[in-house]
Amino acid sequence: MKIQMVDLKGQYLKIKEDINAGIQECIDNTAFINGPAVKEFQYDFEKYLGVKHVIPCANGTDALQIAMMALNLQPGDEIICPAFTYVATAEVIGLLGLKPVMVDVNKDTFDIQLEGLEKYLTPNTKAIVPVHLYGQSADMEQILKFAEKHNLFVIEDNAQAIGSDYTFSDGTVKKTGTIGHIGCTSFFPSKNLGCYGDGGALMTNDDDLAFKIRMIANHGQEKKYYHKVLGCNSRLDTIQAAVLKVKLKHLDEYSASRNRMADYYDANLAGISEIQTPKRAANSTHVFHQYTLRVKNGKRDELQKYLAQKNIPSMVYYPLPLYKQEAFLQYVEEGFSLPVTEQLCKEVISLPVHTEFDQEVLDIIITEIKNYFN
Repeated sequence: MKIQMVDLKGQYLKIKEDINAGIQECIDNTAFINGPAVKEFQYDFEKYLGVKHVIPCANGTDALQIAMMALNLQPGDEIICPAFTYVATAEVIGLLGLKPVMVDVNKDTFDIQLEGLEKYLTPNTKAIVPVHLYGQSADMEQILKFAEKHNLFVIEDNAQAIGSDYTFSDGTVKKTGTIGHIGCTSFFPSKNLGCYGDGGALMTNDDDLAFKIRMIANHGQEKKYYHKVLGCNSRLDTIQAAVLKVKLKHLDEYSASRNRMADYYDANLAGISEIQTPKRAANSTHVFHQYTLRVKNGKRDELQKYLAQKNIPSMVYYPLPLYKQEAFLQYVEEGFSLPVTEQLCKEVISLPVHTEFDQEVLDIIITEIKNYFN
């Protein structure tokens, strides 16, 4: 039995008829760029998220870059982001001549530490990029309060948490990606809502920002061949939109399946003292883009090798803090260190979790983990 981190083939087979029909329609009408499926998916996604504007683009990294371009940030402006995240979050900050200011994360929920916002705030700070890592929301209510107090923009990196709900203290519930000034997401194939190539989107409730984002993503033009601002070329292919339109209908079903798997992992791994199962934040639902354990006592790498020998895949997201990556050394002083981030980079390991698993496969994984620790 071949165990996979993500079973895109199995998922496709369940929706094959609808996917094939959508792709064939794009081919038949030859509207490969900005075809009807793009607008249809955009509308469906706006309804699903409860947001005024969705602007599709070419990928999640472009979404982050376009968001920062739309906010009129200037070279030298500082953007706070977590150090424990995928490179794209900070990469676009540097590419635009801005300064990424990396802060620590919470050891249990992996989201940005509120204490870090206070500690690293300077007169040059202009924005915060919270990352909804692994599938649940950062503490957006407190982040928004801090941002409002200091007149900062909030750009949500929601590439891993599409479909997650955040509940405010007054009972208001919002989808992640719709809470800050701009939300950004990726439709990379392995994401919870993934297409069959690259894709991404930006979300906002601000009409003026939406107008500017659309211009920037379309070469800075409102009217063809008339360019108001410097922009880029970033669009979602029609075929990818057709795929996403079908898969969006199943997104809540996919999230429920991932949660059932996570519950099963939780229940069966709870007795192993040397691992910590994922903590679920009280104010957020979890869509389990990743099911990530913390392995104590320096045994993470040994466990991963053991699982590989048993043909069980696993991944380490992420093995090195961003500030230790060669590309980012210029932004930190020598010896800079964030203790929780460094601890997590040595402890985290993500197990297979996706929509097509059955209990037999889960039992194999759990049995081998127990065998390793016994």
